[in-house]
Amino acid sequence: MIEYFTSNLWLIWVIISIVCLILELSSGDFFILCFAIGAAVAAILAGCGLSLTWQIVLFAVVSALSLLLVRPALIKKLHKPHRERLSNAEALIGQEGRVSERIVAGGYGRVAIDGDDWKALSVDGSSIDKNTRVRVVKMDSIILTVEPIN
Repeated sequence: MIEYFTSNLWLIWVIISIVCLILELSSGDFFILCFAIGAAVAAILAGCGLSLTWQIVLFAVVSALSLLLVRPALIKKLHKPHRERLSNAEALIGQEGRVSERIVAGGYGRVAIDGDDWKALSVDGSSIDKNTRVRVVKMDSIILTVEPIN
């Protein structure tokens, strides 16, 4: 059996390359992909009859070059920078809603935004009538500060 593997080293390199590609699917940072490229090149060289020593050396060199050249290019191309996505409470700032319970002067009321009802106060302390459209200016804990939309 060992004789079979020594005469078909290309097959071992192909298996290593496939395993690296499968592992890359779970990470997505293109690090393991570089070793898959190195193993694929070693498989080709093994098929051409190069010695095991040269296969290992070239696997290491091609993998290192892939880490230096291919990985940064793929990251730049596929992981494009995009606007920061706001989540949770931060996403409410700037949203528009409707006053569901009158906001009293110097006090609180309720504002409905996307089906959720929030405790709210006006930005200048004035009262805001029910069904008035408002915009969220700030959020402190679970209390929205809103201003009417003209």
